[in-house]
Parts: sequence; structure tokens; C-alpha cells
Amino acid sequence: MNFIPVRYVEPVYRPPSEADSLILPLTDGCSWNKCTFCEMYTAPQKRFRPRSEEEVLESIKRCGEEMGAGVKRVFLSDGDAMTLSVRRLATVLEAIRRDLPGVRRVSSYCLPRNLRKKSAAELRELAELGLSLVYVGAESGDDEVLARVNKGETFDSTREALEKLGKAGIKRSVMILNGLGGEALSRQHALNSAALANAAQPEFLATLVVSFPQGEARLRENFPGWEPLSVPGLMREMELFLSKLELKRTVFRSDHASNWLILKGTLGADKPRLLQQLRSAIAAPEAAPLRPAWARGL
Repeated sequence: MNFIPVRYVEPVYRPPSEADSLILPLTDGCSWNKCTFCEMYTAPQKRFRPRSEEEVLESIKRCGEEMGAGVKRVFLSDGDAMTLSVRRLATVLEAIRRDLPGVRRVSSYCLPRNLRKKSAAELRELAELGLSLVYVGAESGDDEVLARVNKGETFDSTREALEKLGKAGIKRSVMILNGLGGEALSRQHALNSAALANAAQPEFLATLVVSFPQGEARLRENFPGWEPLSVPGLMREMELFLSKLELKRTVFRSDHASNWLILKGTLGADKPRLLQQLRSAIAAPEAAPLRPAWARGL
């Protein structure tokens, strides 16, 4: 396969688990793009705009001609393809089903705000057309932290979106940012993030460590006094977060390149083991299998 018939605006982002997926842009950039911790869509070429329906459908058709049934997964990009109308999304999903008959999973990032005007019945329609998984960057369950980083969401708005997705039969992968509250708000960030996960019972839960390759100035504008957590501090926050989780059957991953300590399991079955790994690392960090700084890929 030497040619991908899709127009990309770099840099292109996707979740780690979508490494083998066809990345299909429905929009460029992020419709919100005001979170002060996020650098993904700040480049000028990433200014938000929906792709034309004609371009998207032509890309799907050409991918079908070029790759046929070899495409098994499709990830709808950029930052929040779910901002599009149900009609537009349904048209895309129908085209994927028609022109890419080998596809078994279609997924997308999703901002909670993009579901406010979409009913559970409309989301169920999208699920029946093939949308099976969305990645929701909750970041935190704490309203003060969310306000400080200009997320534009609250505990309640995120919970409502996750519950609506669950009722529609769409699987949810929720992301929490370890360290987002800094030193001052670490405890409430951990406790309320756990409360959000407990309320939503998502199928997947992941934690990443907040990082700022381009510097912290943008975050500090609305978060004066924010101080990053040390590596032991990050692990203590994670220990508190995990200890408060009461999940029935959620696949948990803390293995992104940003994470110092790799944790994997199913919650609640593996909760005691994961907590033991964390507590051992906190007690004896010099003996813990921490990822070296050079390997964090940030």
C-alpha cells in the first residue's frame, strides 16, 4: 500500500489503540480549542473547520477502491468529529459500511458538549450504523480544576454525556489527566475524578500525565500558583484515585508514553494488584520499574 487517498493536515493525532486504524478526518482542529493544558490543535493550520461532505465521501470511496476490505478499523478525526450533525455523521457511517465492507469498528474523539443537542435515540442510530467507541477526554471530575484549565465542562455535563452514550450502546473510553490540578488541587482532582468514573462506569478508563512540551505559560494565565507534582506526588495522587474507584468491569490502562509507572488491568478485579504496585513504587521508588525520562516520548 503506497498511497493513502486522504488529505491530512499535520500534525495528526489519534489514541494509541488506533495505531492500525484508517484515520479519516471529518473536521480539522477542535471546535472548542480553549483548554489551557492542550497543545494539540493550536497550530495555525489546525484552525477548526468541518470538511465538506463531498471531500469526506470521496475519500471513503477512494480508500475503498485502494484498500478494499483490508481496512478493519476507522478513526474519525480531528479533535471532535462528533460536533457534526447526526445527519452528517450518519451519511459518513453509511458510506463506510458501503465502501469499506471490512470495517468492524468505527471510533472518534468526543467532547461532552457535542452531545448536548443529540438525543440517546439519535446516538443509538449512529451506533446501529457502526459507531461503536468514543474517546472522551474528561481530564478531571473536579469542577474547580475544570474551570481553572478552561475545559468548558463540569462533572455533571461530562457524566450526562457518558450516560447518554452508554444508553445508546456506544462504548466509552474515558481519559483522566494525572497531575492536572497541580499541588494545590491534587486531592480533590483525584477524589472527584474517581467519583465521575464510578458514576459513569465506562468500558475503558485511561490516565495520562499532564505535560507541556511548549511550556506552562498558557496554563498559568488562569491557574496562578499552579505547581507540578513530583513523580512521587503523581504516584500518590494515582494511588488515591485508584483506591476510590468502584468499577464493576472496566479495562484500565496507564501505559501512555507520559506515564512513569505502567499499570494495566481490569477494574475492579485487578484493583488490589494495581494498588500494591503503586504502593510498592511509592515506598521504594529506586526499585520501581519506572519509565526513564528519555523514554517518555514527550
